[in-house]
Amino acid sequence: MFRKSKPIETISSEFDAEFDWEYVPAHANKEIVFHHKPTRSLITADLLFNLPATEQYSKSGVDATSGPWTRLFSTFTSTQGNAIWQRRAIWYALGARDRTGFAQSAARIHAWDFERIIPCHGDVIEGEGKPIFQKLFGWHLDLAKEQAKST
Repeated sequence: MFRKSKPIETISSEFDAEFDWEYVPAHANKEIVFHHKPTRSLITADLLFNLPATEQYSKSGVDATSGPWTRLFSTFTSTQGNAIWQRRAIWYALGARDRTGFAQSAARIHAWDFERIIPCHGDVIEGEGKPIFQKLFGWHLDLAKEQAKST
């Protein structure tokens, strides 16, 4: 039998001085996101992607955009332009199981003071982290606003 444990509200005073964190159980992969306060950095695993991963491939001698599958997948995981395919993937796949919970987590993350995003998949986003987050999670942020008005 599994017991539901009480949510952790603090790690330690030292950790809490440096980091904010959000567990996103509504994410398809049960995501955890960190905000490193001193560097204003959002650190994610699968919350969002920023492909192609040119930084990761920079010293490999391999083009980060080579191959048909890479080009196709990069279309769905890019932050460039209106990023409509990644926005749809986040809305219809990653956060679809519990949109309300996902929206609440997105709103809490959005409230943090960050300018850089360090994704597990893809290039670091420097200086434009907050606007890109707003673009990718705008539908969830709007839903969170609607929820807040109705309560």
